[in-house]
Amino acid sequence: MTRRDLDGTGPPGPPSTILVTGGAGFVGSHACVELLDHGYEVIVVDDYSNSTPQVFPRVERIAGRFVGAVYELDIRDRRALSAVFDRHAVDAVVHCAGLKVASASTVLPVEYYDANVGGTTALLRTMHEHGVHQLIYSSSCSVYGDAGPGPLGEDTPARPASPYAASKVLCEQILADICRRHSEYTVLCLRYFNPAGAHPSWLLGADPRGEPDDLMPYIAQVAVGRRPRLRVFGGDYPTRDGTAVRDYVHVMDTVEAHRVALDHLADGPGMRVYNLGVGRGSSVLDVVAAFSEACGRSVPYEIVPRRPGDVAELVADASAVARDWGWRPTRDLTDMCRDAWRFQRLNPHGYAGAVRRPNSKH
Repeated sequence: MTRRDLDGTGPPGPPSTILVTGGAGFVGSHACVELLDHGYEVIVVDDYSNSTPQVFPRVERIAGRFVGAVYELDIRDRRALSAVFDRHAVDAVVHCAGLKVASASTVLPVEYYDANVGGTTALLRTMHEHGVHQLIYSSSCSVYGDAGPGPLGEDTPARPASPYAASKVLCEQILADICRRHSEYTVLCLRYFNPAGAHPSWLLGADPRGEPDDLMPYIAQVAVGRRPRLRVFGGDYPTRDGTAVRDYVHVMDTVEAHRVALDHLADGPGMRVYNLGVGRGSSVLDVVAAFSEACGRSVPYEIVPRRPGDVAELVADASAVARDWGWRPTRDLTDMCRDAWRFQRLNPHGYAGAVRRPNSKH
Protein backbone atom coordinates (compact mmCIF):
# COMPACT_ATOMS: atom_id res chain seq x y z
CA MET A 1 0.00 0.00 0.00
CA THR A 2 1.40 3.38 -1.01
CA ARG A 3 0.29 6.99 -0.81
CA ARG A 4 -1.37 8.16 -4.02
CA ASP A 5 -2.84 11.39 -5.34
CA LEU A 6 -5.90 12.64 -3.45
CA ASP A 7 -8.28 11.16 -6.02
CA GLY A 8 -6.65 7.75 -5.58
CA THR A 9 -5.68 7.41 -9.25
CA GLY A 10 -2.16 8.75 -9.28
CA PRO A 11 1.01 6.67 -9.57
CA PRO A 12 2.35 4.90 -6.51
CA GLY A 13 4.23 7.20 -4.19
CA PRO A 14 6.13 6.87 -0.93
CA PRO A 15 4.88 4.62 1.88
CA SER A 16 1.48 5.65 3.22
CA THR A 17 1.11 3.99 6.65
CA ILE A 18 3.97 4.80 9.01
CA LEU A 19 4.61 3.27 12.42
CA VAL A 20 6.36 5.78 14.70
CA THR A 21 8.08 4.23 17.70
CA GLY A 22 8.46 6.68 20.57
CA GLY A 23 5.78 8.79 18.93
CA ALA A 24 4.83 10.58 22.17
CA GLY A 25 8.35 11.92 22.68
CA PHE A 26 9.78 15.28 21.70
CA VAL A 27 10.92 14.40 18.18
CA GLY A 28 8.35 11.63 17.76
CA SER A 29 5.31 13.84 18.48
CA HIS A 30 6.52 16.53 16.10
CA ALA A 31 7.14 13.84 13.49
CA CYS A 32 3.53 12.68 13.86
CA VAL A 33 2.32 16.20 13.06
CA GLU A 34 4.61 16.48 10.05
CA LEU A 35 3.48 13.13 8.65
CA LEU A 36 -0.22 13.78 9.26
CA ASP A 37 0.14 17.20 7.62
CA HIS A 38 1.48 15.49 4.48
CA GLY A 39 -1.19 12.85 4.10
CA TYR A 40 0.35 9.86 5.84
CA GLU A 41 -1.53 7.51 8.11
CA VAL A 42 0.29 7.33 11.43
CA ILE A 43 0.38 4.50 13.97
CA VAL A 44 2.24 5.09 17.27
CA VAL A 45 3.79 2.85 19.89
CA ASP A 46 5.28 4.32 23.07
CA ASP A 47 5.82 3.12 26.64
CA TYR A 48 5.59 6.68 28.07
CA SER A 49 8.78 6.19 30.08
CA ASN A 50 9.69 9.83 29.39
CA SER A 51 6.57 11.10 27.63
CA THR A 52 2.81 11.33 28.03
CA PRO A 53 -0.29 10.41 26.02
CA GLN A 54 -1.46 13.99 26.59
CA VAL A 55 0.46 14.95 23.45
CA PHE A 56 -1.94 13.20 21.09
CA PRO A 57 -4.96 15.52 21.41
CA ARG A 58 -2.50 18.32 20.68
CA VAL A 59 -1.00 16.52 17.69
CA GLU A 60 -4.48 15.98 16.30
CA ARG A 61 -5.52 19.57 16.97
CA ILE A 62 -2.54 20.89 15.02
CA ALA A 63 -2.88 18.46 12.14
CA GLY A 64 -6.67 18.52 11.96
CA ARG A 65 -6.58 14.73 11.65
CA PHE A 66 -6.55 11.80 14.03
CA VAL A 67 -3.59 9.53 14.64
CA GLY A 68 -4.66 6.14 13.29
CA ALA A 69 -3.95 4.26 16.50
CA VAL A 70 -1.79 4.62 19.61
CA TYR A 71 -0.50 1.62 21.58
CA GLU A 72 1.16 1.75 24.99
CA LEU A 73 3.88 -0.88 24.85
CA ASP A 74 7.60 -1.49 25.16
CA ILE A 75 8.96 -2.45 21.75
CA ARG A 76 10.96 -5.21 23.42
CA ASP A 77 7.62 -6.95 24.00
CA ARG A 78 7.58 -8.75 20.67
CA ARG A 79 4.19 -10.32 21.18
CA ALA A 80 2.53 -6.95 21.77
CA LEU A 81 4.47 -5.33 18.94
CA SER A 82 3.61 -8.15 16.56
CA ALA A 83 -0.07 -7.62 17.33
CA VAL A 84 0.26 -4.03 16.12
CA PHE A 85 1.73 -5.20 12.81
CA ASP A 86 -1.05 -7.80 12.57
CA ARG A 87 -3.69 -5.06 12.87
CA HIS A 88 -2.17 -2.50 10.52
CA ALA A 89 -0.67 -2.66 7.03
CA VAL A 90 2.53 -0.83 7.97
CA ASP A 91 4.64 0.32 5.03
CA ALA A 92 7.61 1.82 6.88
CA VAL A 93 8.82 2.53 10.40
CA VAL A 94 10.23 5.73 11.88
CA HIS A 95 12.16 4.46 14.89
CA CYS A 96 12.52 7.18 17.55
CA ALA A 97 12.09 5.03 20.68
CA GLY A 98 14.98 4.66 23.10
CA LEU A 99 16.85 6.08 26.06
CA LYS A 100 18.94 9.11 25.19
CA VAL A 101 20.88 10.66 28.09
CA ALA A 102 24.63 10.17 27.78
CA SER A 103 25.43 10.93 31.42
CA ALA A 104 22.67 8.65 32.73
CA SER A 105 23.95 5.84 30.54
CA THR A 106 27.27 5.88 32.37
CA VAL A 107 25.35 4.98 35.55
CA LEU A 108 22.87 2.61 33.87
CA PRO A 109 24.80 0.97 31.03
CA VAL A 110 22.91 -2.34 31.03
CA GLU A 111 19.56 -0.54 30.94
CA TYR A 112 20.71 1.56 27.98
CA TYR A 113 22.01 -1.38 25.96
CA ASP A 114 18.89 -3.37 26.78
CA ALA A 115 16.48 -0.59 25.77
CA ASN A 116 18.30 0.74 22.72
CA VAL A 117 19.93 -2.34 21.23
CA GLY A 118 17.36 -4.85 22.51
CA GLY A 119 14.50 -2.62 21.41
CA THR A 120 15.95 -2.22 17.93
CA THR A 121 16.58 -5.93 17.41
CA ALA A 122 13.06 -6.78 18.64
CA LEU A 123 11.64 -4.22 16.22
CA LEU A 124 13.69 -5.55 13.31
CA ARG A 125 12.67 -9.15 13.95
CA THR A 126 9.02 -8.15 14.12
CA MET A 127 9.27 -6.05 10.97
CA HIS A 128 10.89 -8.92 9.09
CA GLU A 129 8.21 -11.38 10.18
CA HIS A 130 5.58 -9.03 8.76
CA GLY A 131 7.36 -8.22 5.50
CA VAL A 132 8.19 -4.61 6.43
CA HIS A 133 11.69 -3.67 5.25
CA GLN A 134 11.78 0.15 5.18
CA LEU A 135 13.13 2.02 8.19
CA ILE A 136 14.08 5.57 9.16
CA TYR A 137 16.39 5.22 12.17
CA SER A 138 16.97 7.99 14.71
CA SER A 139 20.67 7.90 15.46
CA SER A 140 22.81 10.54 17.15
CA CYS A 141 25.82 12.78 16.69
CA SER A 142 27.10 11.21 19.92
CA VAL A 143 28.49 8.36 17.81
CA TYR A 144 31.36 10.69 16.85
CA GLY A 145 32.40 11.14 20.48
CA ASP A 146 35.45 13.26 21.13
CA ALA A 147 36.34 13.66 17.47
CA GLY A 148 37.63 17.19 17.94
CA PRO A 149 36.60 20.58 16.56
CA GLY A 150 35.33 21.27 13.09
CA PRO A 151 32.37 19.97 11.11
CA LEU A 152 32.12 16.18 11.25
CA GLY A 153 31.13 14.27 8.13
CA GLU A 154 29.42 10.91 8.05
CA ASP A 155 32.77 9.23 7.34
CA THR A 156 34.24 10.44 10.65
CA PRO A 157 35.18 7.31 12.64
CA ALA A 158 32.92 6.51 15.57
CA ARG A 159 34.45 7.23 18.97
CA PRO A 160 31.57 6.81 21.43
CA ALA A 161 32.21 8.36 24.83
CA SER A 162 29.25 6.85 26.69
CA PRO A 163 27.18 3.67 26.73
CA TYR A 164 24.37 5.66 25.10
CA ALA A 165 26.60 6.59 22.18
CA ALA A 166 27.96 3.05 21.98
CA SER A 167 24.40 1.69 21.84
CA LYS A 168 23.73 3.90 18.83
CA VAL A 169 26.90 2.67 17.13
CA LEU A 170 25.85 -0.94 17.76
CA CYS A 171 22.38 -0.32 16.35
CA GLU A 172 23.88 1.24 13.22
CA GLN A 173 26.17 -1.79 12.83
CA ILE A 174 23.21 -4.16 13.18
CA LEU A 175 21.27 -2.24 10.55
CA ALA A 176 24.22 -2.24 8.17
CA ASP A 177 24.68 -5.98 8.63
CA ILE A 178 21.01 -6.66 7.96
CA CYS A 179 21.10 -4.60 4.78
CA ARG A 180 24.13 -6.56 3.59
CA ARG A 181 22.39 -9.85 4.34
CA HIS A 182 18.90 -8.99 3.06
CA SER A 183 18.74 -7.02 -0.18
CA GLU A 184 15.10 -6.05 0.36
CA TYR A 185 15.94 -3.69 3.25
CA THR A 186 16.19 0.07 2.89
CA VAL A 187 17.43 1.94 5.96
CA LEU A 188 18.02 5.67 6.22
CA CYS A 189 20.00 6.44 9.36
CA LEU A 190 19.63 10.05 10.51
CA ARG A 191 22.26 11.23 12.95
CA TYR A 192 20.61 14.06 14.89
CA PHE A 193 22.81 16.74 16.27
CA ASN A 194 20.81 18.68 18.91
CA PRO A 195 17.08 19.08 18.17
CA ALA A 196 15.61 22.07 19.99
CA GLY A 197 12.73 24.53 19.83
CA ALA A 198 9.03 23.69 19.65
CA HIS A 199 6.10 23.64 17.26
CA PRO A 200 5.13 27.22 16.33
CA SER A 201 1.52 26.56 17.42
CA TRP A 202 2.77 26.51 21.09
CA LEU A 203 0.95 23.19 21.55
CA LEU A 204 3.97 20.88 21.28
CA GLY A 205 7.40 21.19 22.85
CA ALA A 206 9.86 19.57 25.20
CA ASP A 207 8.28 18.40 28.47
CA PRO A 208 10.86 16.15 30.17
CA ARG A 209 10.23 14.43 33.47
CA GLY A 210 12.32 15.62 36.38
CA GLU A 211 15.38 17.77 35.83
CA PRO A 212 15.88 18.31 32.09
CA ASP A 213 18.93 16.69 30.54
CA ASP A 214 18.81 18.80 27.37
CA LEU A 215 20.01 22.39 27.53
CA MET A 216 17.13 24.35 26.05
CA PRO A 217 14.31 22.81 28.13
CA TYR A 218 16.46 23.44 31.21
CA ILE A 219 16.95 27.10 30.28
CA ALA A 220 13.23 27.44 29.54
CA GLN A 221 12.26 26.08 32.96
CA VAL A 222 14.63 28.54 34.63
CA ALA A 223 13.24 31.41 32.56
CA VAL A 224 9.65 30.55 33.50
CA GLY A 225 10.53 30.27 37.20
CA ARG A 226 10.31 26.52 37.71
CA ARG A 227 14.01 26.28 38.59
CA PRO A 228 16.29 28.83 40.27
CA ARG A 229 19.22 28.64 37.88
CA LEU A 230 20.76 26.69 35.03
CA ARG A 231 23.57 24.32 35.86
CA VAL A 232 26.22 24.60 33.15
CA PHE A 233 28.13 21.33 33.12
CA GLY A 234 31.74 22.27 32.53
CA GLY A 235 33.41 25.64 32.07
CA ASP A 236 36.89 24.36 31.23
CA TYR A 237 36.42 22.80 27.78
CA PRO A 238 38.89 23.82 25.04
CA THR A 239 36.28 26.08 23.40
CA ARG A 240 36.06 29.83 22.97
CA ASP A 241 34.23 30.40 26.29
CA GLY A 242 35.02 27.13 28.07
CA THR A 243 31.53 25.67 27.68
CA ALA A 244 30.52 22.79 25.42
CA VAL A 245 29.67 23.56 21.80
CA ARG A 246 26.83 21.85 19.95
CA ASP A 247 25.06 22.12 16.62
CA TYR A 248 21.43 22.96 17.44
CA VAL A 249 18.81 22.14 14.80
CA HIS A 250 15.17 23.12 15.07
CA VAL A 251 12.89 20.19 15.84
CA MET A 252 10.65 21.24 12.92
CA ASP A 253 13.62 20.98 10.56
CA THR A 254 14.50 17.63 12.12
CA VAL A 255 11.08 16.13 11.47
CA GLU A 256 10.83 17.69 8.04
CA ALA A 257 13.98 15.75 7.21
CA HIS A 258 12.23 12.55 8.33
CA ARG A 259 9.35 13.24 5.99
CA VAL A 260 11.74 13.97 3.13
CA ALA A 261 13.57 10.73 3.99
CA LEU A 262 10.37 8.77 3.39
CA ASP A 263 10.33 10.15 -0.14
CA HIS A 264 13.89 8.82 -0.61
CA LEU A 265 13.28 5.27 0.54
CA ALA A 266 12.67 4.57 -3.15
CA ASP A 267 16.23 5.65 -4.04
CA GLY A 268 17.40 2.08 -3.62
CA PRO A 269 18.04 -0.66 -1.06
CA GLY A 270 20.78 -0.71 1.53
CA MET A 271 21.70 1.63 4.35
CA ARG A 272 22.62 5.29 3.97
CA VAL A 273 23.67 7.62 6.77
CA TYR A 274 23.00 11.36 6.97
CA ASN A 275 23.85 14.06 9.49
CA LEU A 276 21.02 16.40 10.51
CA GLY A 277 22.48 19.70 11.67
CA VAL A 278 22.92 23.29 10.55
CA GLY A 279 26.72 23.17 10.38
CA ARG A 280 27.29 25.86 13.01
CA GLY A 281 28.23 25.42 16.63
CA SER A 282 26.80 27.33 19.59
CA SER A 283 28.27 27.17 23.08
CA VAL A 284 26.12 26.78 26.17
CA LEU A 285 26.64 30.47 26.94
CA ASP A 286 25.67 31.39 23.36
CA VAL A 287 22.36 29.59 23.90
CA VAL A 288 21.86 31.27 27.28
CA ALA A 289 22.36 34.68 25.66
CA ALA A 290 20.01 33.88 22.76
CA PHE A 291 17.33 32.57 25.09
CA SER A 292 17.66 35.60 27.37
CA GLU A 293 17.02 37.78 24.33
CA ALA A 294 13.98 35.68 23.36
CA CYS A 295 12.36 35.78 26.79
CA GLY A 296 13.38 39.34 27.69
CA ARG A 297 15.08 38.46 30.95
CA SER A 298 18.46 37.23 32.12
CA VAL A 299 18.78 33.52 32.73
CA PRO A 300 20.84 32.89 35.90
CA TYR A 301 23.37 30.10 35.72
CA GLU A 302 26.25 28.52 37.60
CA ILE A 303 29.22 26.54 36.31
CA VAL A 304 29.42 23.05 37.78
CA PRO A 305 31.72 20.09 37.00
CA ARG A 306 31.46 18.29 33.68
CA ARG A 307 29.10 15.36 33.29
CA PRO A 308 30.50 11.96 32.34
CA GLY A 309 29.95 11.11 28.70
CA ASP A 310 29.96 14.72 27.46
CA VAL A 311 32.52 16.01 24.94
CA ALA A 312 33.76 19.48 24.05
CA GLU A 313 32.31 19.99 20.59
CA LEU A 314 29.97 18.34 18.09
CA VAL A 315 29.20 20.22 14.88
CA ALA A 316 27.79 18.69 11.70
CA ASP A 317 29.01 18.64 8.17
CA ALA A 318 25.49 18.35 6.74
CA SER A 319 26.46 18.69 3.09
CA ALA A 320 25.55 15.09 2.18
CA VAL A 321 21.82 15.47 2.83
CA ALA A 322 21.82 18.78 0.96
CA ARG A 323 23.61 17.19 -2.00
CA ASP A 324 21.53 14.01 -2.16
CA TRP A 325 18.08 15.33 -1.25
CA GLY A 326 18.32 19.05 -1.90
CA TRP A 327 17.24 19.63 1.70
CA ARG A 328 18.63 22.08 4.24
CA PRO A 329 17.37 23.35 7.60
CA THR A 330 15.81 26.80 7.36
CA ARG A 331 15.49 27.84 11.02
CA ASP A 332 18.20 29.27 13.26
CA LEU A 333 18.99 29.52 16.97
CA THR A 334 16.83 32.62 17.34
CA ASP A 335 13.85 30.67 16.00
CA MET A 336 14.55 27.75 18.33
CA CYS A 337 14.75 29.98 21.41
CA ARG A 338 11.63 31.93 20.46
CA ASP A 339 9.55 28.79 19.91
CA ALA A 340 10.88 26.99 22.99
CA TRP A 341 10.16 30.02 25.15
CA ARG A 342 6.67 30.45 23.74
CA PHE A 343 5.83 26.82 24.48
CA GLN A 344 7.23 27.05 28.02
CA ARG A 345 5.55 30.39 28.77
CA LEU A 346 2.14 29.12 27.69
CA ASN A 347 2.68 25.67 29.24
CA PRO A 348 4.64 26.58 32.38
CA HIS A 349 4.17 23.16 33.95
CA GLY A 350 4.27 21.18 30.72
CA TYR A 351 1.36 19.32 29.19
CA ALA A 352 -0.34 18.71 32.52
CA GLY A 353 -0.59 22.38 33.45
CA ALA A 354 -1.13 24.23 30.18
CA VAL A 355 -2.73 27.65 30.21
CA ARG A 356 -5.64 28.65 28.01
CA ARG A 357 -4.66 29.46 24.42
CA PRO A 358 -4.66 33.21 23.77
CA ASN A 359 -6.72 34.71 20.94
CA SER A 360 -3.96 35.29 18.43
CA LYS A 361 -2.93 34.03 15.05
CA HIS A 362 0.02 31.66 14.64
